[in-house]
Amino acid sequence: MSDELQRIMAIDDPYLLLREVTTRLAAAQQEVTELARLRRRVVQDLHAQGMSYAQIAEKAGLSRGRIHQIRHTGPAPEGAFLGTGSVTVVTPLRWDDAKKRPVVAMADMNSGKRLEELAKSYGLDVSSGHVQVSGEVDLNRDGLVVVCGPGMSQAMRDLYAQDPVLVWEHPEGEPWALVDRRTGTAYHAGADLEPSRPHDVGYLGRLPRPDGNGSVLAIAGIHTAGSLGVVHLLTSDLSTLWGQVGERHFSTLASVEYDPETEEPQSAELLCPLYLHDEETTA
Repeated sequence: MSDELQRIMAIDDPYLLLREVTTRLAAAQQEVTELARLRRRVVQDLHAQGMSYAQIAEKAGLSRGRIHQIRHTGPAPEGAFLGTGSVTVVTPLRWDDAKKRPVVAMADMNSGKRLEELAKSYGLDVSSGHVQVSGEVDLNRDGLVVVCGPGMSQAMRDLYAQDPVLVWEHPEGEPWALVDRRTGTAYHAGADLEPSRPHDVGYLGRLPRPDGNGSVLAIAGIHTAGSLGVVHLLTSDLSTLWGQVGERHFSTLASVEYDPETEEPQSAELLCPLYLHDEETTA
């Protein structure tokens, strides 16, 4: 029996006991989920390296059937792309002059809800939050997935500035653009060009938290359709993305074609490589 369990069992106050047991159960369930994810990931990695299930079973002291079961059940390893244990999906608030209150744009709301559903499908606990109208947001929290561009928040602008390859640029009097420092290519949204077309550019990256104690998964489009397109890319191809970047810091851009009436993405594909930041800074 662990010291923590003994401590809880010794509580006399029934209300405090109920609260402590509930909190501990939630933490234990998260831990079990992440251990199961890690176990499946180890088996998956060993099998990908060429080992048979029988060989893995023999080395691990388990049955072949058990190894096969582990490989195909439980939370998938790629869920760790979004976070471990729990994630908080953050979307920006915008001031609505007509309603005289902060609101969330429909595309941002859809992005947030779809990210929440995606995280839940991988066994992650999910909560939500907002970037304030002022741009304030606490980025020094575990498991953050933030849908917000640099134009709405100085904190997010500072976060994006850490990217060694992809840069948000906003020349005075000009629309936003995303620039690939590696190639010198500047990417613009189709709505900002003449003739205009229903096309946007989305950013996806995992960047260091301001306090250096973790990472933030950042998503943004030049316009809101771009971020919705990035979410579409995640929901359709998370396994491939996870296989290439794991939990490392990275960034990439997506080309998004969308329905001009609804902003729903019709297609989303990578515009540039998945840049691994540790390789860029040592190159």
